[in-house]
Amino acid sequence: MELPGLASGFWMLICFYVSVNGYPNGRVREACMSMIPCHGSSPQPSPVHIITVNWTEFKPGDTIEVHLSGPDFEGFFIQARDAEHLDSPAVGYFILVDRRHSQLLTCGRTKNSAVSHTSKAKKNYVKVYWIAPGNAPKHVQFLATVVKKYRTFWVKIPGPVVSQPNAPFPTTPLYVTSEAISTSHSVSYLTKPFNASGCGSMKFCVRNPSNCDPGSASCLFLSFQLQKSSVLIEMSGASEGYLSFALSYDQWMGDDDAYLCINEDHHVSVSTAYLKGRRPPVLDSENALEDVSWRLVDGVLQCSFRRSIRLAAYKERFNLDASYYIFLADGEASGPIYKHRRQPLITNGMYNVTGVPQDIGGSRSPRLIKAHGALMFVAWITAVSIGVIVARFFKPVWSHSFLFGKEMWFQVHRMLMLTTVMLTSISFVLPFIYRGGWSKQAGFHPYLGCTVMALTIFQPLMAGFRPSPHAPRRQLFNWFHWSTGTTARILAVVTMFLGMDLPALDLPDPWDTYTMIGFVAWHVGIDVLLEIHSYCLIRKAELIEDDRVQILQSLTSAEAEGHLFKQIVLTIYVCGNIIFLIAFLAAVYQI
Repeated sequence: MELPGLASGFWMLICFYVSVNGYPNGRVREACMSMIPCHGSSPQPSPVHIITVNWTEFKPGDTIEVHLSGPDFEGFFIQARDAEHLDSPAVGYFILVDRRHSQLLTCGRTKNSAVSHTSKAKKNYVKVYWIAPGNAPKHVQFLATVVKKYRTFWVKIPGPVVSQPNAPFPTTPLYVTSEAISTSHSVSYLTKPFNASGCGSMKFCVRNPSNCDPGSASCLFLSFQLQKSSVLIEMSGASEGYLSFALSYDQWMGDDDAYLCINEDHHVSVSTAYLKGRRPPVLDSENALEDVSWRLVDGVLQCSFRRSIRLAAYKERFNLDASYYIFLADGEASGPIYKHRRQPLITNGMYNVTGVPQDIGGSRSPRLIKAHGALMFVAWITAVSIGVIVARFFKPVWSHSFLFGKEMWFQVHRMLMLTTVMLTSISFVLPFIYRGGWSKQAGFHPYLGCTVMALTIFQPLMAGFRPSPHAPRRQLFNWFHWSTGTTARILAVVTMFLGMDLPALDLPDPWDTYTMIGFVAWHVGIDVLLEIHSYCLIRKAELIEDDRVQILQSLTSAEAEGHLFKQIVLTIYVCGNIIFLIAFLAAVYQI
């Protein structure tokens, strides 16, 4: 009975000696089995550092990259163990990448079976290679102890589980260690990436782009799988900051039930929140999520969790057996504020995620913003452009044609311009309705838009006081009318260029810019062509008049030819504008 007491006293003496001297050189062989540093304090709960690997399958002899990352730390200790027997000795051996900050240690009988620090220098990332031994177990899990400061450390942080091909997966979880039970709070690490199998047949999926692979950083993925009285939820996307989805009764942000997976310093937390208006979400201190897991590999953040269909004790959590609009967003995480990196994806209808499984997409552009862009394009790219061409070049062509008691060119011009005023006025108010006020996120676009709106209203008001054709002030009116209209057109085109890059419209980049450049070139080209034609027609008439030979007949013939040419050009121009309009509307509405 005295030997155990003597051994305990000897071990306490060693720990006391180590607690004074520490392990600044990383030679921690005494802690090979327990992985607990003798620093005279207890391990910290909730690990903030993570272990990631580049492969989840291996064969004996394979090499796997192992990464340890997180907030600055001084010391670390990494091992690989049999995932089904975590108290067993370390397996396999490591190869170093950076010998300045890491060194190899021998734990048990296996040489180089552990890696530790070389000094107390601050670091936030360690990379090593693990070589699978010939007698490797079916499942291997990586474990790490991390020391931030002398008395602040985490023990046996559970990392990914890697498995041999076709190895049967045990029924008991592999991600929990005896020490990690008290520190992980039921948060585990996904051993395999998500996939889209079962979308539309076994689970309800939302994907953007449609049919994308959840393993890609460009794919925003959300799935719901009904499992008795609960729902398993999976979310995947780029790992720059956070991923979130919300359930809403409408397509407006506010009064929504939200769920966020947040990557901060390579540690992922999963939280619930209730969105109040357009304010940033306030994360709940407690939530009813179970079986929380996450994975952060190759720029892709994936997290999964389970929640009950009904949560009577949580008033702000919606029941999952009803229909909602689904918002899916990503963005950067900075402190308590989480800002969308781009416009959230919103489903086009309300869906019951526990109903019939579906595989759907959505739109990042709200219907009101789509209508705003479409109406402005119709007004300023189609109606105004044709109206200006008609007024500039078709006075002589339709001078003897009348419509409702007025010359045809004037009536067509006035009709198109009034259409522009009407469409611009309707379109102008739509963003204010959607935003609920002024947008501070749209740069110069709204300021220029207000200027265009003011000029659009001023132009017909000024036309209402148009002097008679022979009045002395008619030339002054013509100049003001032309300059105001030209200024409005130029500003409208600039405003549309700026608006096309805003995330709310969600146009394919750089298609939108090329389309606008193409239209401007098309309009200028037609304008220049008609100007050259008019100049040539005038020169031809002057030469005929100088020759004084068959003047009347020749002028009539020249005018007829000129009128026919202009009508052909106008027809081509209108058809071209319609093609631009159809292409733009197809992009806006993702046809």
